[in-house]
Formats: sequence, structure tokens, C-alpha cells
Amino acid sequence: MIEKHYSLMIFNSLKMIFAGICSICIASLFNLDFAVSAGIVAMLSIMPSKKETFHTAFSRLAGFMAALFISFICFNIFGITLTAYFIYLIFYIFLCQYFKWFSSIVMNSVLISHFLTFGKMDLSTVLNEIFIFLIGVTFGILVNLHLHKKQFQINKLKTQLDEEIKKILNRMAKRIIDEQMENYDGSCFEKLYEILFEAKKLALENSKNQFKPENYDINYINMRQNQIQILYEMYKRVKNIQTPPLTAKMISDFLNKTACEYHTENDCTSLLHELDTIKLKMKEKPLPQTRDEFESRAELYTLLQLITEFLNLKNSFILPLKKSF
Repeated sequence: MIEKHYSLMIFNSLKMIFAGICSICIASLFNLDFAVSAGIVAMLSIMPSKKETFHTAFSRLAGFMAALFISFICFNIFGITLTAYFIYLIFYIFLCQYFKWFSSIVMNSVLISHFLTFGKMDLSTVLNEIFIFLIGVTFGILVNLHLHKKQFQINKLKTQLDEEIKKILNRMAKRIIDEQMENYDGSCFEKLYEILFEAKKLALENSKNQFKPENYDINYINMRQNQIQILYEMYKRVKNIQTPPLTAKMISDFLNKTACEYHTENDCTSLLHELDTIKLKMKEKPLPQTRDEFESRAELYTLLQLITEFLNLKNSFILPLKKSF
């Protein structure tokens, strides 16, 4: 996790450096005054996602046009003076607050301050600032277009998630028929939640980084998250079984089969039918003879209900998708 954090930090820093240097070089190539400001505009235009970058760019463009309009009026009435600039700031800041152009205030006000240095606001100086703005914003957008989809990492994490769940189901199957099984604790869920957290984080980032939101991965991971919550309740029921009843082997085999068939595309329909058959068979078994057997049988019944919920979550998720194809 720490290595990923530093890798992301280095990557984002390199993006800002690259955008800033390129903008300054292009602005200098065109002999624009205050060429360094183009680099600052570029770096300020880089956002965590493509959608945010474009949204910010458009809001800053609107803010920049408004800044030019207000400053033009102020400088024409009060001259190219600090007094005119202060009056511009008052009106411009209130306008940006009203339209929520918060990111535009500092950047555009710096660009407008250049007119104080020029000592005039004519066509040539206005065009200079427009080109500074456009070069900076353009390179900020271009650099962010390099943000790739994280589909490969997401798919890898989804596979890891499924593999960990399979391991937990197999361990449950073993524990049901072996109450003496060692090291049967909840530590395996810690790794599961770590993978889930990382997968959900990447899926959300990936969705934000697309112009057309892709929600399949988010919905899939949410479905797995709900299954994991039920899985933990199943774990507690299994742990409470002290004397495996006669029906334990039947449920153990079913859990092993569920683990084998646990993959992305399985709609669990056949498993749910088989589970109904197991419930009917359990009703035909003789009543428990001891208190321990009775309590263990009750835990198994609760476990069966949880398994049904567990499978139904996947079934209700995948069937609508199959019908849509």
C-alpha cells in the first residue's frame, strides 16, 4: 500500500512537471509575456480524473471571461491602478462564490494582475493573457488524457476477492464435519476486506475517469461486499457447531461445490435448486437425541438460510445482466 502511494505521488508530480514545462516552453516560443504563468495555469488545471479536469477547465474558462469583462470595466473607469484592481477583486470574488468557480479566483486574478504591469489593457495585452490561459489549460487537459483505465488491476483484484471467498467456503466445509479443526478463526476476513477496499477504491476512481460512467465493476464489488457480510455470519454459525449432526456431511459437500462453482458468470440457479433439495432431505432426518445435537442442527438450519441469501445475491445480480444481452 505504501509503495502504491509513493508511485501515485511520483506519477502525479511528473504529470504536473511535464505539463508546466511544456506550457512555459510553448508560451515562450510564441514570445508571450509572463510565459511562466502558462505553466502555473497548466499545473492548476490537473485534476484527479478526466471528468474533473474538463469540468474545472470549463468553469475556469467561464471565470476567465468574466474576469476580463469585470477588469475591463474597472480599468476603464478607474484607470490601470491598484484601486481599480481592488474593486475588480471585490466584484469578481463575489461572482465566483455565487457561481461556485472557486478554483478560478486565484488563477484568473493573477492573470488580470498582469495588466497592472503592462500599464494598459488593449487588444495585444488581452490576447497575451488569453493565449497564456489557453496554453496552460490545454496542456493540463492533454496530460490528464494520459490517465488510463485501471481495468486490469480491478479484474485482478476481483479474481483475488473470489479466490479468498473460495478458500473461506472450503474451510467452512471442513470445519462443519471436524469440530476439532485448528486455527479456525476470523483472521482470513482481514485479507478479504483489504482486497475489497482496494478493489472498490479503484473501481470508483476508474468510473470517475471515464466520460461515460461505467458502473458494472462498482455494482459487482458492492454485491461481493454484501456477500462477504453474509459470509461472516455463516462463519459464526459454523464456529458454533460443537457436535456435527448427521446432515453436516451433506452441507459440507454443498459448500465445497459452491466454492468450485464460485466465479464471475455463475448465476447460482442450479445451486439454489440443489439447496432446496438439501432442505427437504434435512426435514426427513431423525430428530436430534441430545442437546448438543439439537443446537448444532439449529445452527445448520440458520446456516442454510444464510447460504440461500448468499446465493440469491449473486443470482439477482447476474440474471438481469444475462437477459439484457
